[in-house]
Amino acid sequence: MREYEMVREIQNLCPNNQMRDIFFDEVETDDPEAYVRSFLKGNAVEVTCEPGKDGAVTVYATCDGLMHKFVFTPI
Repeated sequence: MREYEMVREIQNLCPNNQMRDIFFDEVETDDPEAYVRSFLKGNAVEVTCEPGKDGAVTVYATCDGLMHKFVFTPI
């Protein structure tokens, strides 16, 4: 298993509030996209994955209309 630092951003959809919720965690996974799919629970989950430099992976997800951004950086 690979070890990543995961940064999770949740976009705030409330009017006049542009702040985001940001969480940091260390996770072990061989597939960041599958990790996000198992992490998010909802009726409608859409996930797209974008590889980055140096093994980093960015996963964009929409779960029941709420947008999330996960950035996995290898440790």
